[in-house]
Amino acid sequence: MRTLARWARAEWGLLYVTVREPLLKRRWRAAPMTLVAVCLTALLQFVQNRPWGFQFVQNVGAVRAEDPLGLALLRTPLSLFVPALDLPVWGALAQILFVFGIAEVCLGWWRTLTIAYVATLAGTLYARGGIALGPHAPFGLPASDAQVVDTGPSAAVVGLAVYVSWRYGAYVTAGAVTLAMVVEVLLKENLAGKEHLAALMGTGTLCLVAAVWHRYRYRLRRRQRRSGRRDRSGPGSGLPPIQS
Repeated sequence: MRTLARWARAEWGLLYVTVREPLLKRRWRAAPMTLVAVCLTALLQFVQNRPWGFQFVQNVGAVRAEDPLGLALLRTPLSLFVPALDLPVWGALAQILFVFGIAEVCLGWWRTLTIAYVATLAGTLYARGGIALGPHAPFGLPASDAQVVDTGPSAAVVGLAVYVSWRYGAYVTAGAVTLAMVVEVLLKENLAGKEHLAALMGTGTLCLVAAVWHRYRYRLRRRQRRSGRRDRSGPGSGLPPIQS
């Protein structure tokens, strides 16, 4: 048990400390965007299950690969919060509350929405590319998938879970989520599973960009500090020159 506890602290300790203090101080006010997302998802679920509201939700938030690209891009942001009709809405609400909430506390609301949108958009664009490749290509999809309605927060949740885990050093968790998505595709090869892999690739690209950016800023700060030290030790500064 002690070994397991040490592993848990090493894996989730930084993430736990980051999330705990804002939640204790501000409670629900620490993640306002997440609460809005939960309420919006519940509202869209209610509306789309009414005869008068089903077509409206489809028109504003349902994405299909057969739709024109411009229309699909307009619908994609709202499609994150339209629950899939064949899955229980409580699962979507729990995913948003837990994963979006942690991500918002750790990253801020606009970064959370950006990563969620990139992950969802990666899955949406993959569907079009996979159908163009055809069912016999390694990453191809059958033409019938062009008519599948693509909604729900699952791709965004997967992307956020991996990004936050990577950002806060929970590398085993990030690997476990990735492995689970691969197993999902191997056991049940469907559009949703492959879109989750595309979402992981989109999130991985964001992780790479973030790592390169942080490395660049670190090197830039080191150069600025070295330059400042040289300026302070130059002629007339009253300080001895720095020996190289």
